[in-house]
Amino acid sequence: MKPAIICFAANGLPTAKAIAAMTGGTIITDGKSAIPRLFTAGTAIIGVCAAGILVRLLAAHIGNKHIEPPVIAVSADGTHIVPLLGGHHGANMLARQLAEGLGGIAALTTASDARFTRALDEPPQGYALADPTAAKAAMAALLGGAAVKLEGDAPWLADAGYTLDRAGTVVISITEKRTAPGLVIHPKTLVAGVGCERDVEPAEVIALIDKTLADADLSPLSLAAIGSIDLKADETALHAAATHFGVPLRVFTAVELNQERDRLVTPSAIVDAETGTPGVCEAVALKAGTLLVPKQKSKRATCAIGKAPSPIEIANFGRASGQLHIVGIGPGEATSRTVSAVRALDAATDWVGYGLYLDLIADVHNDQTEHRFPLGDEEPRVRHALELAATGRTVALVCSGDAQIYAMAALVYELLDASGPRAVSDAARRVGVASHPGISALQSASAAAGALLGHDFCAISLSDLLTPRDHIIKRLHAAAEGDFVTAFYNPRSKRRTDLIEHAKAIYLDNRPSDTPVVIGTNVGRPEQNLRITTLAAFDPTEIDMLTIVLFGASSSRSLTRGNGQTYAYTPRGYERKSLP
Repeated sequence: MKPAIICFAANGLPTAKAIAAMTGGTIITDGKSAIPRLFTAGTAIIGVCAAGILVRLLAAHIGNKHIEPPVIAVSADGTHIVPLLGGHHGANMLARQLAEGLGGIAALTTASDARFTRALDEPPQGYALADPTAAKAAMAALLGGAAVKLEGDAPWLADAGYTLDRAGTVVISITEKRTAPGLVIHPKTLVAGVGCERDVEPAEVIALIDKTLADADLSPLSLAAIGSIDLKADETALHAAATHFGVPLRVFTAVELNQERDRLVTPSAIVDAETGTPGVCEAVALKAGTLLVPKQKSKRATCAIGKAPSPIEIANFGRASGQLHIVGIGPGEATSRTVSAVRALDAATDWVGYGLYLDLIADVHNDQTEHRFPLGDEEPRVRHALELAATGRTVALVCSGDAQIYAMAALVYELLDASGPRAVSDAARRVGVASHPGISALQSASAAAGALLGHDFCAISLSDLLTPRDHIIKRLHAAAEGDFVTAFYNPRSKRRTDLIEHAKAIYLDNRPSDTPVVIGTNVGRPEQNLRITTLAAFDPTEIDMLTIVLFGASSSRSLTRGNGQTYAYTPRGYERKSLP
């Protein structure tokens, strides 16, 4: 996850922008309330401010040092960089990176980092400690002048300043084996190739991988990935196994796996006939380099282990299974976005959406590739997002408000379900799909106006482009007669002007003329214009497509408070509940 860069004063903004360019982090200028939330969520924090500000804001939230994220204070001019927390969880390394980029000084106070450029409990990417607690004693001995007796290959130890000596007293073993002398560091050089039947239980796949590793005395901490054929990109058991072992799932095409057919130990004519390659698990394992453990079987799955000569660069190993995030960004302002939505946007490699929606989230844009579509190109937009995810990308399909409400979420599933000319590719059908709800326009308008959605409500789109006009009229009558608070989306366009007028007439026949009406234009954006009127006084001609209209129910009320501001609300019936 990219860091949050907190900047409180204008004189620190140039430094904050330089840090953002180096790290891909997001600048936050109003961070007092955000800092504790970011810290507890595990987000790295770089404060362009006095160290004391960060200390005071986080004092009540500091607990387990083994899980705390990096927290760094940087002086406004960028000359001094001080890691405050999470030194061995990336803060010291990040401080060095910032010092180099800013031309400043990293004030490292931990003993190991003052002498060595990397502590033993913070190995580089591609390595994992078997027992993190064992590093403390080893570091103490090395700080006392001891040398390292290295078993295995780890060039980064010498680069970090450690003395290597075959007669050294601190033994460090770099190995995939579970059992080894001294401080054991596992290189992530192993791949578990997995083949399985459709809908196999996750527990079976996990147990098979565990047993295959254990029988060969191999540590799961050396796993770099779980791999399979792309036909299994949507297999729940494989995703569950990847999550269990904390590694990514990578997939290969049948053509790619077939390149290894002559190296397979146990090829299968049946598998060849079904998939186009005589082996899946062994072929995937061989993509790593050497077949370390040939095919092992359970009832419905197979597993083989491959080994690379050095830690595997995952970006160059197969491809990801592909993920589509359907993201509702709310009305547009940053404070109205959910944490889930922001994380999905941050994790994405690509953003797909209507240009205006992408402009509204420009403040969290890092290096994502943008794919902009006109407002009316909904199906081409969603199809592009699905097919792009099918290539292994992590795609955010960006929608305003909530993606489930008159937006793209339903169309995603419609296309996944489609056949014939509208069908998406088989690869697109296998991508993972996750939805991230946003605050809808009806919620925003009701909240800004009081609590008009306090009781039963419904939403009706007055656009007849996708819904027949007679259906809309039927729904207007039903909602009015049912006495629902009603939110009207797409209330009026240049071409379609009369449906909102029909709505007013129908509702006047079913509820009092003084029923509150909320009119919200550009809700949740700086140019927001919100007003409250009555059903009788409501003027449909002042409505446009950037406006949402809420008609109250017969029980809805308006209230003018002492500040002169009028609010609208709908009682739920608590008065009756409280009566004796």
